[in-house]
Amino acid sequence: MDFKRLFRGPVFYVLVGAIAVWIGFSLITGSGFREVTTQHGLDLLKGTNVEKVLIVDGEQRVDLTLKKADGDNGTQVQFYYVAPRGAEIVQAVTDAKDVQFDDQVPQTNWFMSLLGLLLPFIIIGLIFWFLLSSMQGGGSRVMQFGKSRAKLVSKESPKVTFEDVAGADEAIEELQEIKEFLKEPAKFQAVGARIPKGVLLYGPPGTGKTLLARAVAGEAGVPFYSISGSDFVEMFVGVGASRVRDLFNQAKENAPAIIFIDEIDAVGRHRGAGIGGGNDEREQTLNQLLVEMDGFDVKTNVILIAATNRPDVLDPALLRPGRFDRQITVEAPDLKGREQILHVHAKGKPMTDDVDLAVLARKTPGFTGADLANVLNEAALLTARSNAQLIDNRALDEAVDRVMAGPQRRTRMMNDKEKLITAYHEGGHALAAAAMRHTDPVTKVTILPRGRALGYTMVLPVEDKYSVTRNELLDQLTYAMGGRVAEEIVFHDPTTGASNDIEKATSIARRMVTEYGMSAEVGSVKLGHGSGEPFLGRDMGQQRDYSESIAETVDSEIRRLIETAHDEAWQVLNENRDILDKLASELLEKETLDHLQLEALFADVRKLPERPQWLSSENRPSSNVPPVAMPSKAPIDRDATEGRVASDRSRKVGESAARVGATGDEAAGAHGADAPNIDEHVRNSEEHSGPAPSSGITT
Repeated sequence: MDFKRLFRGPVFYVLVGAIAVWIGFSLITGSGFREVTTQHGLDLLKGTNVEKVLIVDGEQRVDLTLKKADGDNGTQVQFYYVAPRGAEIVQAVTDAKDVQFDDQVPQTNWFMSLLGLLLPFIIIGLIFWFLLSSMQGGGSRVMQFGKSRAKLVSKESPKVTFEDVAGADEAIEELQEIKEFLKEPAKFQAVGARIPKGVLLYGPPGTGKTLLARAVAGEAGVPFYSISGSDFVEMFVGVGASRVRDLFNQAKENAPAIIFIDEIDAVGRHRGAGIGGGNDEREQTLNQLLVEMDGFDVKTNVILIAATNRPDVLDPALLRPGRFDRQITVEAPDLKGREQILHVHAKGKPMTDDVDLAVLARKTPGFTGADLANVLNEAALLTARSNAQLIDNRALDEAVDRVMAGPQRRTRMMNDKEKLITAYHEGGHALAAAAMRHTDPVTKVTILPRGRALGYTMVLPVEDKYSVTRNELLDQLTYAMGGRVAEEIVFHDPTTGASNDIEKATSIARRMVTEYGMSAEVGSVKLGHGSGEPFLGRDMGQQRDYSESIAETVDSEIRRLIETAHDEAWQVLNENRDILDKLASELLEKETLDHLQLEALFADVRKLPERPQWLSSENRPSSNVPPVAMPSKAPIDRDATEGRVASDRSRKVGESAARVGATGDEAAGAHGADAPNIDEHVRNSEEHSGPAPSSGITT
């Protein structure tokens, strides 16, 4: 039992107060008389041992003072009587010999009456006071509803610097400038420069936005106020706006200072959004935040840093210049960044000499910093579990699999027929991927159950990709249909395991037609758009802005792409049936094949011929003029960091290249929609009917 928590809670103090009231009441009302029965009291009156008698009216009590002690009762006893016996009691007292008697009519005590009237309200007030004290974090803050709950990072806190942050070089460069301004503002003001009033860090979860803010706090050497966006929201109206005012007042008094608001989307969502309008209390808090941010004095060195995963839901007034002047994207790291992050998190973890973190970084495309930290932690846990002293490559490989697809399910036992079907299904995926001319190499195939999967196929890119070509997408479709086609060719009776493969292939084909302009029939037209109302839900927020005839054309194009991929997979597996059978036999024997074993098996694969050149229109024939030659080394001006134009193409479309073909719903996709992006081709586990994972095509 947590006694400290019990003593801090209101229950303990209420019990102590009740006991104190009971003891005080007992002391006030108590006396030295012992109570006896009415019959015994009358017998004493008839005897000669009674010295004094006091009859108390109203309470119907008789107090007797005896000459000698009455056994264990002592010399002072009392008894009570009912009203009908009153005359008999009076007569007995009158008839008693040598007795002094008196009558007492008790008067009402105004203090006790007032106390009895106010005591319930006092108790209720104390309970309410303690409840508020518990909510606000202590008795000293009972009535401080409107005070800021921001935490001031002290110098004694563990210091995080930019050296502890890796894989986000551009973001560090931008934040380094803020650190320099806080230390030397005159340097910037001399040339008329004005430091950004607000910096917004946005990107997928786990990319290190909060870590960057902590590094700024460690580097700047100025007061750093940290608070969550949800801390502004309370059940009391106006509390949020009051806390915003108090937070900025504290920062101005201690300027230069930095304010960090984590998850600002909790308070900065678009005003008036959602069904039935917005939340008035939240909007009032947001209005106060807007006023405070735009009300800074030019010479007041107070900078607001905020972090969010959802910049699309923030109010436009919050994002305009003058408030968040600088918006920094914190994306998943590239190959070099992943290696740097692994080196940071590998500190304090003993590893064998043959461990190469560069190879591990190549195996984890699309992983965020949090994912990589989790991989190394899982490897350390596995090493400790096996009573080993050094982390080896086998522990690291198992850790990557656990993060991608979940822990291995050793207790799930498949019968021989299901195991054979799974081997051919995964072999079909792997062989189809190996026979294509625009896919990444197959690095691992396994039929061991892991997470919700009965097996999976892993395809990893040789290098980071930032865009995907049409042929690569078509190869992904063929690769997705490989498991289903293998079941058709070998067993002539497909299973339900291809449902997720079909879903993924359909999603890719639909995007090719409606988003990427890769259909000659539909053309380079974006069909369908989001309503810009994220509060209605992902599905309700989608609207169709095209006619029924276009919708029919879209459906036919999607079907054509899927059927073409189906035919290509059928052709590949039939032409390489001997390799498919050998691959299935190896999987049944070894259960898991790595990239070296797969290279040996696929050495004689007969690849599919190159597809004919695709034309968006017959009226636009392709040119025979080749592109210019790439220079031996393209010059890069690393100092030219300003004035860059970001395009949609700069986003990591190719982070989906870590494609996993899995047996079981959400096998490799259990890692999440944001990181790493994975193309799963899944054979359903029968007990699972939940939502499918993300398609893995990032645009």
